[in-house]
Amino acid sequence: MRPICERCEVSPTSDGPASICSYECAFCGPRTEEMAGARPNRGGELVARPRRTG
Repeated sequence: MRPICERCEVSPTSDGPASICSYECAFCGPRTEEMAGARPNRGGELVARPRRTG
């Protein structure tokens, strides 16, 4: 998964809301909401990013 949001180029916090697509692009919570949970240029859905445990 990429470490920064593809739209705003900010790194989502490790425990904050974020989404990924099937290409493993990452999106922060606000950008996911703006795009209504769908990837605009490649198509497909955005799903919640899995969280890593320490």
